Amino acid sequence: MEARRDPAGEPSGRASTAETLDRIAANIAVVVHAPEETLRLCVLCLVAEGHLIVEDFPGVGKTMLAKALARSVDLEFSRLQFTPDLLPSDVTGVNVFNQRANAFEFRAGPVFANVLLVDEINRASPKTQSALLEAMQEIQVTIDGESYPLERPFMVLATQNPIEYEGTYPLPEAQLDRFTMRLSLGYPPLADEARMLAEQTTAPPLETLRPVATAEEVLATIDEARSIFVEESVNRYVVALLRHTRGSSRLALGASPRSGIALLRVAKARALSAGRDYVLPDDVKAIAVPVLSHRLILAPEARSAGLTADELVREAVEQTPVPV
Repeated sequence: MEARRDPAGEPSGRASTAETLDRIAANIAVVVHAPEETLRLCVLCLVAEGHLIVEDFPGVGKTMLAKALARSVDLEFSRLQFTPDLLPSDVTGVNVFNQRANAFEFRAGPVFANVLLVDEINRASPKTQSALLEAMQEIQVTIDGESYPLERPFMVLATQNPIEYEGTYPLPEAQLDRFTMRLSLGYPPLADEARMLAEQTTAPPLETLRPVATAEEVLATIDEARSIFVEESVNRYVVALLRHTRGSSRLALGASPRSGIALLRVAKARALSAGRDYVLPDDVKAIAVPVLSHRLILAPEARSAGLTADELVREAVEQTPVPV
């Protein structure tokens, strides 16, 4: 469908915003060879002011994804490698005594960035993991009783290795619930992997990647997404979907009210990316699995039957009546 245009021939309103989001996703695809929908979900997570956890095998491009996203929108990027000996102050920063000024001064930690990559988040102690909670929820950190705001947009992109759990500290449910989405990149198709080998051994595309949007444009897009209209019937549909998971005998823990807020915020971002100013039930259905699955805890009998959280979310979507 052709975008609406103003008399000067330029795309107007939300059609222009949708094109901006398309450009960002296409720019990331230059570096990261992953499914188009996966890359689009990363952009939607940023627009929804959410946080992302990428659980996948080593070497599939998780770090490159975070760097490409930050460069595509000209955002400040910071990286933390979580290890068992990492301290909370290594994340947030610390007050240091300045002898010359005879006073304490605050030295900001890596969390003071727009896009924070937390590599192998489950390798640090729970005490260090919890240092991210305030930043993720309130976009600020508190040191020695004083709060320091973080610059918007702010996004935590954490990674986990799904095959090696020795020496790790699994994220508690309360912290998993603060991640808006969980995604997996997977291995690229044969042709894409062959092209990636050629690129990375000659001229890595990340080194020459240029921004296709500014931080101001991203902030404007975030505000625009917040204003997307949600009909009451769609609100009730989201609540019905959440309650379906809570009532399932195959789940020990269903979706929280916070997950409903995340679901609607990403649905709004998806509607905006389609050039619409209202949310459809299809927007909710399309993002339900990446937004809800990591928040659910399977009952023992469901695990023994080989079921996955993704399957149970899809089942909930299929069995929840859609408003007409």
